[in-house]
Amino acid sequence: MKKQTKNLLLITLMLLASGIASAQAPKYSNEFLSLGIGARSLAMSNTHISFVDDATAGYWNPAGLLNMSSDRQLSLMHAEYFAGIAKYDYGSFAIKFDEYSAGALSIIRFGVDDIPNTTELIDNQGNIDYNRITSFSAADYGILFSYARKMTNIEGLSIGGNVKVIRRIIGDFAGSWGFGLDAGIQYSYKKWHFGAMGRDITSTFNAWNYNLSDRMIEVFEATGNEIPTNSIELTLPKLIIGASRKFELPKNITALVAIDFDITTDGKRNTLIKSKPFSIDPHMGFELGYQNLFFIRGGVGNIQQESDFEKDKYWSFQFNLGLGVVIKKILTIDYAMSDIGDNSIAIYSNIFSLRLNINKPKEIPKPASF
Repeated sequence: MKKQTKNLLLITLMLLASGIASAQAPKYSNEFLSLGIGARSLAMSNTHISFVDDATAGYWNPAGLLNMSSDRQLSLMHAEYFAGIAKYDYGSFAIKFDEYSAGALSIIRFGVDDIPNTTELIDNQGNIDYNRITSFSAADYGILFSYARKMTNIEGLSIGGNVKVIRRIIGDFAGSWGFGLDAGIQYSYKKWHFGAMGRDITSTFNAWNYNLSDRMIEVFEATGNEIPTNSIELTLPKLIIGASRKFELPKNITALVAIDFDITTDGKRNTLIKSKPFSIDPHMGFELGYQNLFFIRGGVGNIQQESDFEKDKYWSFQFNLGLGVVIKKILTIDYAMSDIGDNSIAIYSNIFSLRLNINKPKEIPKPASF
């Protein structure tokens, strides 16, 4: 089953890259950077813009880096999609420079490995030679350099930004380099938290380059497909705004509720609010905590209108769940069961992430001199 799926992925990926590169600003460009990271946020349906307070802020909202509970943090995540065919990995290291500034380095990879390349299966004489089958990887990489600064003239206000480098490869056949900028802001007032994140604020570009063999060109021509050419792909700006509030309940129980709105500018999407200039995708999440040690999480998002076989329309949504545990205030283990497509249990993925707090060693006071 996996081998058949990977065979189909070869043609799909090449055609997708061709279609993307031929357009100036395609919809869903660099979409792997919109999947979300961290089991906590994925369990809450990616509602993280306003209250993120750990190393994952480098991805969600760099302004949140100043809310880290330790001087340094390491965050790691691994997930597998489509029955383990696609691997999704994330890692970040964040550091507080002082009370007013912080920074982070984040690395993201989404890839499919060991895809059979059957374009050379038949030689020039028309003979089938299975020894000519090779394999390749199709992978997307994102590297984010983040910086955050607390505004001293306005209490509760922090700003941050990302410089990101994007590398996308499809074996030896196609690849691109990209560059973009993000900007974020967070504001806290009493128990309320507000945030905004502008992704690709100047439009992110990917410069695609193709290296197709003569045999692959023949296959493209024989199947009636357009031969891809070197070009530039643009990712249009996206704005995410959010608000959250934390409630203190009896018996050491806390409740956090949050809502975010994704506002895209790449044309009409199948979202709850849709139009040609922009589309708005709301998503909501909650977190129940006990003594700040154990957490239960959930979220709803990806609200779409679909049609059944009789062309009757109905609304669908994505529901996520998750758990979290903190061990000695040093190590946090989070789990999420996240649906990446629809509400069919068959495609739910199990996601785990870790967060490690690393504090500076306390200075030992020097003995007084007499």
